[in-house]
Formats: sequence, C-alpha cells, structure tokens
Amino acid sequence: MIETLKLISWNVNGIRASMDKGFREFVESEQPDVLCLQETKAEPEQVDLSWADELGYHQVWNTATKRGYSGVSTWSRVEPLKVTKGLSIEEHDNEGRVLTTTFDDFHLVNVYTPNSQRGLARLDYRMQWDEAFLDYVKKLNRRKPVLFCGDVNCAHKEIDLANPKANRKNAGFSDQERAGLDAVTEAGFIDSFRQFHDGPGHYSWWTYRSDARARNIGWRLDYFWVAKNFWDRVADARIRCEIHGSDHCPVELTLT
Repeated sequence: MIETLKLISWNVNGIRASMDKGFREFVESEQPDVLCLQETKAEPEQVDLSWADELGYHQVWNTATKRGYSGVSTWSRVEPLKVTKGLSIEEHDNEGRVLTTTFDDFHLVNVYTPNSQRGLARLDYRMQWDEAFLDYVKKLNRRKPVLFCGDVNCAHKEIDLANPKANRKNAGFSDQERAGLDAVTEAGFIDSFRQFHDGPGHYSWWTYRSDARARNIGWRLDYFWVAKNFWDRVADARIRCEIHGSDHCPVELTLT
C-alpha cells in the first residue's frame, strides 16, 4: 500500500467560536497529517488545545498585532525543519497572514490573503500584497518545491462562484484580483482542485445571509496551489463542503 499524506486547510472564522461548532470533533475524526488554519482570531494561549497536543500535533502560529484579528496556524504531526512567519516585509507582516513550515520534501505556505473590502477600498493594497506574496513563493520554490494553501479571497474563474456577472466588480472577483491568480498560474503553480474536478457548483465559502449555503450560492475562495515540479506527488484534491462550523468549509489535498 502506498503511504499518503493528508493535508487540510480551513478558514475557521475564529478558532474559539469554531470549538463550539464541531472543530475539535472534526480534527479528532480526520486526524490530518497537516492542518492549516486561517482567520484564527486568537493568541494560542487563549484556546485550550491540550487535546491537540495529545493527538501529537506540533502547532505553530502567526498572529496579528491587533488582537482578535486575522491570524494563521499550522499543525503537523512531523515537526517542521524550519518555521518562517510573514514575508519579511514590514508593511505586510503585522496582520498575521503568512506562515511557512519547511519539511524534508517541500515548503508549505499557509496564507490568509487580505480582502479588498466593500467598494474595493483596499484593492490597491491587495495588489501590492499579491505581488509581494507571489515573489516570496517563487523565491522559495527555487530551493525546494512549494505548496501554498488557504483563503486567497478571490474566485479565480467564472465557474468558481455562483453569480459571476453580478459580482464582476466586487471584492473577490474584480478583474485585478483574478489577474493576480492568473499570475500564480503563469508562475508555475497548479490549482490542485481543478485538476480533479472541472464542473460548476464547487464552493468553499457561503455568506450567512439569504440561506446561501443551503442553496449552494457560494464562492470558491480556498485553494491548494502546488508547484509544477511537485505535481507528481499529488494524488487527490477535494472540497469538504459537508463540513460545517464556519462560513468556509475545509479543502483537502492528498500526497503520495
């Protein structure tokens, strides 16, 4: 039997809130080899995660300067060889959005990309961020293959959201943001999910309004991107839309 690694990424929209919505039960049931969380909104000492220690997870965190905001955390059964917080760019590193864990075979970058906000008020900053982030992962990839995962706050193609025409100029589907993901593809990173699932109706985020999740009126905002030079290790990619507990659902990547 071929040994596999299961990686899961999930924007939990507040880890403390998610604890009351089945988060612990999900982790105990799935026991992924690596778990990447976004929008944790907490310092690690604010959450009782002794149960995760008992499951054998090494937990690393990158939290925002502003308490209760943003934040990412990566849990792994194998202790990382190296942990890097942020992009080493001061203007981008105070919101706890990037966390890199280096293992024997690859770098894993956990990312929570800034939202462009209503009226695209933060679009200019988002574009600067996208450029800086892509430059960062490209440089990393020269030394060892890169996987990056998380909530990138953009639906790449029209197929990746339920109402593309109505959202053409809205945050998460502006031409500029989508071009940023085009650049990721052009740089040699593969959107793993679309290699296995080419049809519509696959989403990872639903607004809490208008019963959107029950009606599957959603957006695909959560991804695993894989460097081309590592693609032969990818066995499967899935969206776990049956899992509740956040306005996002987990996404999963299986490696051999």
